[in-house]
Amino acid sequence: MQEEASVGLMGALSALFSGAVWVLQNIAMGFYNIGYAVTHPNLWLDWTDKKAVMRFVYYGGSTELFFAVVALVLVVLVAGFIHRPFMWGMVRVLEGFANTVGRFFAWAGLLMVLQQVIIVLMQRIFARPDIVFGFGIPLQYDISWYAEELKLYNALIVTLCATYTFVQGGHVRVDLVYAGVKFRTKKVIDMLGSLFFMVPMSILIWMYGWFFLWRHLIVPKPSASDTLERLLMKSRAMRWNVETIGFSPNGFTAYFLFKILLVAFAGMVFLHAIAFFCRSYLEWKEGEESENKYLDKDTLGEGEEAYEGTH
Repeated sequence: MQEEASVGLMGALSALFSGAVWVLQNIAMGFYNIGYAVTHPNLWLDWTDKKAVMRFVYYGGSTELFFAVVALVLVVLVAGFIHRPFMWGMVRVLEGFANTVGRFFAWAGLLMVLQQVIIVLMQRIFARPDIVFGFGIPLQYDISWYAEELKLYNALIVTLCATYTFVQGGHVRVDLVYAGVKFRTKKVIDMLGSLFFMVPMSILIWMYGWFFLWRHLIVPKPSASDTLERLLMKSRAMRWNVETIGFSPNGFTAYFLFKILLVAFAGMVFLHAIAFFCRSYLEWKEGEESENKYLDKDTLGEGEEAYEGTH
């Protein structure tokens, strides 16, 4: 019995060691893969070549890409741990990116309201079945097309404004433990949350969203289980087959845009998870006086502080 337990323990330790070696090898290969991709862009960016398209599809959801990103993140984090102003700079850049994208696409809410008003006017007052816009070349679609397009505006707000809302502290949260703990404990919780919730969630969404996107852009349809060799074989019969089917006969015909937004959402959440981890670490390191340092939050103006964060 003791010998079996000893063998089991040795097997577990051996598996852990092999796993650690595998991870380190892949991180090291990540630097090589980054260099190779940068120096050979024609192999994956020249989309006149069908094999290049298939390489792009494969590596976009591959282990190689994951470890290349991990390698870059590790380099940036190590540099930030060594030189704290560099990490603050990275936080400001990533939060600025989230704010800029979010503030721009938040205007989609206004467009959604205006378009809905136009649809109602055209249907109820002018009794028109379509809406025509034209500056030399008329753009004419059925009203049902514009009605279904409203979903796109909603998707723009949900996917591209999520990290902006996070920066602004606008997401609903339930504080059962967090609100009652000390400042530094809060920052530890934030760091763990970004590493064990935000990062894995964004990676899973990216993996599912990436192949979900490409299955609606090309045929033969790629699969997450396809090897590179199999995809290169499929490239012989590859052709573009962009999804243009709506839910109604004259409905919205660009539903592939929703798949692109899903991938963009995952990428932005991953980037902000890194930014949030770095901010939490820096505030933990520097203490309460650094809370919300360099944070670019929206304001309703002087005298409206009581209403901020409630909209």
